[in-house]
Amino acid sequence: MASKKYLLLGGAMLLAASTSFAQVTPVFDALDSTKVPAKKQAQQNNFSNHQYDFPAKPRDMWELGFHGGLHVINGTIPARPGFGGGISLRKSLGHTFSVRAEYTGSFDKGQDYRLRPSTGAGSSTAWAATAARNGGFIVPNYKTATHQLSLDLMASLSNILFYKAQPKVNWYVFGGYSLGLIDVDVDARDGSGAGYDYTGINFTGKRKDIRDQLKSLQDGDYESNAPSQGNRANIGRKDDNQLLRHGADFGTGIAFRVSKRFNIGFEEKYTMYFDDYLDGYSSPFTSHKDAFSYTSVRLNFNLGNSAKRVEPLWWINPLNYAYNELSAPRHMKLPTPVLPDADGDGVTDQFDREPNTPAGAPVDIHGVAKDTDGDGVPDFKDKQLITPTYCQPVDADGVGKCPDPECCKNVGPAKTNCATLVLPSASFKGSSTKVSAENEAILSSVANTLRTAPECNILVTGHAGAKGKKGGVDLSSRRVDAVIDYLADKQGIDRGRFIKQNTPGESSTVDLAPAN
Repeated sequence: MASKKYLLLGGAMLLAASTSFAQVTPVFDALDSTKVPAKKQAQQNNFSNHQYDFPAKPRDMWELGFHGGLHVINGTIPARPGFGGGISLRKSLGHTFSVRAEYTGSFDKGQDYRLRPSTGAGSSTAWAATAARNGGFIVPNYKTATHQLSLDLMASLSNILFYKAQPKVNWYVFGGYSLGLIDVDVDARDGSGAGYDYTGINFTGKRKDIRDQLKSLQDGDYESNAPSQGNRANIGRKDDNQLLRHGADFGTGIAFRVSKRFNIGFEEKYTMYFDDYLDGYSSPFTSHKDAFSYTSVRLNFNLGNSAKRVEPLWWINPLNYAYNELSAPRHMKLPTPVLPDADGDGVTDQFDREPNTPAGAPVDIHGVAKDTDGDGVPDFKDKQLITPTYCQPVDADGVGKCPDPECCKNVGPAKTNCATLVLPSASFKGSSTKVSAENEAILSSVANTLRTAPECNILVTGHAGAKGKKGGVDLSSRRVDAVIDYLADKQGIDRGRFIKQNTPGESSTVDLAPAN
């Protein structure tokens, strides 16, 4: 019987495991405070503000279960398949441990096929008439009805996953305390109250034949209370019929997740009441105690508001949040990456093709000093920023010498029209009044143009901002002076050719234009 029972249980588990259940990944965000109880909000706030390393445990749902299945008494008398069923309520203590309260009602029957000494029935007088008619022997049988209350501590073994997001299967073990109200009755007499006479039964035949003969002989009334354990005959009895027994239970089970609200489980539970009379007979040749074996199918439902509670914690992988945070950080404080840039040109050494560019020199995306006109002299050294190709090669300062056209070799230089001169502007950053390396290149080009037009005066215009504030006027004047000083002192242009003015406008530039 036991081997068939376990074969049936294994087959049911394999069938459930092979079924394609809908997998809905539970949404659990450790940063979501709506699922955290009020008494733990302080911890959650400290976690959110990086003042504590661990989030608060969220509220989770209760599990209501209904179960039913095969119930068998493992005792002295061979058992027939019995039935058990009931209801349970389970609540998590954490991701691994939970507690479950459960009620199970069961009915069990058993029938022996051998003659046994009536001494195994203890001091009970129920079998006295049958024993007297059969030389002190009886063929024991029983019918047991049980009400059982259990409180178990459960441990989940398969929800902490290192290589998957959420568990689809929950394997667990459990153990705890059981209180049983047990009614054991025996069919020891026929309808007239007389004992059974076994002289017409062939006890040397096949077991099935013996049981069929016993079934024809007995009336199936189970009219007598079975004997109780030893000298404790009257202890724990209720109405001289039911036994109140304390026991221990343990077992294992597996549940398959169907949705956020429902799962199907299979469980094997073993309960020991440390009593040898649960089947109405105690063998005089062994001290073996009877026990209950319960193999059940379980339908479990999660109870609670999903807006305020997560699924029961045994269905949530606690590593899921940590792995998600590593993959896509939302809460971690990540330091600003610091990459070496020896020359400070804004291009890291790893990608810098010219790692020793002078400070302030404009560079391209590869960290190489810019050479706008391609004359071989970088812009920070080039005094003629735009040198036409036909005027190259250039000297060390980037200044080229353009050849005279054949037709004009003997013609004197044409008089420059000052009004046609187009001169660039110098740009300044922030509150700086210093001529940068980039501006030096621009002003060098302006100086070359002014040398070719010595009769042209230049209007140097600074801008004091949109409203011409006093501080802006001062900054603008200093920038105008810096431009004139560079052209006069560094490039040798006559200072008397410059005319200064300040007007409203873009305050970061100094404009140059012919004044004639």
